[in-house]
Amino acid sequence: MPIKLPAHLPAYSVLSREGVSVMSEDQAMRQDIRPLRIGLLNLMPKKIQTETQFARLIGATPLQIELSLIRMSAHQTRNTAAAHMEEFYRPFADVRDAGEKFDGLIITGAPIEHLEFKDVTYWTELTEVFDWTQTHVHSTFGVCWGGMAMLGYFHGVKKHLLKQKLFGCYRHLNLAPQNMLLRGFSDDFVMPVSRWTEMRREEIEAAGLNLLLHSEEVGPALVEDPAHRTLYVFNHLEYDSDTLGEEYARDLAESQVAGAKIALPVNYFPEDDATKTPLNRWRSHAHLLYGNWISEIYETTPYDIAKIGLETTDLRG
Repeated sequence: MPIKLPAHLPAYSVLSREGVSVMSEDQAMRQDIRPLRIGLLNLMPKKIQTETQFARLIGATPLQIELSLIRMSAHQTRNTAAAHMEEFYRPFADVRDAGEKFDGLIITGAPIEHLEFKDVTYWTELTEVFDWTQTHVHSTFGVCWGGMAMLGYFHGVKKHLLKQKLFGCYRHLNLAPQNMLLRGFSDDFVMPVSRWTEMRREEIEAAGLNLLLHSEEVGPALVEDPAHRTLYVFNHLEYDSDTLGEEYARDLAESQVAGAKIALPVNYFPEDDATKTPLNRWRSHAHLLYGNWISEIYETTPYDIAKIGLETTDLRG
């Protein structure tokens, strides 16, 4: 089954060209099934790039997905056209006030790692989102800063500022191959990393959470929080092949103004030659993780979406 997107959303044409099964809202209305409702709270500056990356992954399963794009109510983005935001995104306050419920919600990262959580301009509303997920969302996926923020809010686990940016492709170990979310995963694999902060293994485990993926070089990567029906991933399986390269070019341009030295992303460019095209070595695991998450939602979410949040159980009940 395809993912349902507005026919004029940029992701629609991009994914169609890639062979991802997509359908318009008119086509979806002719099918007599209940699609899974997945929300994307997009905090990234490059909204169109990010919505396409996540739509690609959640649209690759046999299930029909209805993707809803959500933004913070008062925060105004400076990197995406206002017309795009007005046409395709709804403020969280409107979603909340309408009493809408979702089978799944993805909360993205944001380039504000240097700030304390309480100093983020939309922190108060974001904590309302976190609380709202407990009554209106069956399963939530917090990504990078979004995952760190949720983990800090629900469990008091701190994010720690690093002296240097973790940037590149790093090996990760599969610590829980029996976990349904890691079906098909290799024992180890490469995952893109781009962050200035870290969460520490001992603090995560002290909070009683399940650490599923970990790197000896860059620390915890995927954490399961059954009590809150939430997953936290601190790295970027959703990245395109060239995303780290684009970040490197941006950082390099900024460094030339500031006079700082920027290191190449680790283990990314072939032979550490920035003129060579990087190979994507994480795509299959990206599809596995998000496909497994969607499958878990499908198997455990109530058929009557109104019943979401009425029982406080983990995904397996």
